Amino acid sequence: MESIRHHRAVGSVAPSSKSLSSLLANPLLERAPRSANVLEVGAGTGSVTRVLLPRIPRGSRLDIVEANAQFAAHLRELVRGYQNLGEQQERVRVHNIGVEQLATDRRYDVIVSGLPFSNFSPRQVDDIMGRYFDLLRPGGTLTYFSYCGSRWVRALLTSRPEARRQHDVKDLLHHYHRRYAVGCWTVWGNLPPAMVWQLRRPLDAVNQSEVLTARPPIAI
Repeated sequence: MESIRHHRAVGSVAPSSKSLSSLLANPLLERAPRSANVLEVGAGTGSVTRVLLPRIPRGSRLDIVEANAQFAAHLRELVRGYQNLGEQQERVRVHNIGVEQLATDRRYDVIVSGLPFSNFSPRQVDDIMGRYFDLLRPGGTLTYFSYCGSRWVRALLTSRPEARRQHDVKDLLHHYHRRYAVGCWTVWGNLPPAMVWQLRRPLDAVNQSEVLTARPPIAI
């Protein structure tokens, strides 16, 4: 999706700090030493990837999705240069596509999202979040972050329609938080400070209809 490629390029103010990257990857540590299927979306230049790679237990699978071709090429070099993977090298894949185009029947234990939701339309955010919950196993964990105060600053500096878009995105994400959030932390040591959300798909979510029917209506 070209709009996601464009927004992804301007979504990050600076590379994620080690503290932020570590917190985003924490669900993988919580599963150790069990193997896991892991999906990283919007990996950018690999700040979180560098944290995920040494934490992957033997027998695990890591799919890295990055829509920006230049970033994806950099991520492939990063993976190839990580010597500790050894025979597990083939279990790490970089996909130069959007998450909506990821063709897989695999279900993931951990999804880490670096996509800048504040740059997207409510419809895009709803589609992506729905895709995440479709890809998560029941009991699986999703982590993502947003910059603290960024929506308020943008709202003061942008037009009324743009402020409305940001408000609708915020409301949509809060809907998911109310239903699925299991943790929220502020990382003050990031530039700018960031808030990390951790959401979990319910163990009794046997199909996607449980998630789809839970979504609020989206204005077009």
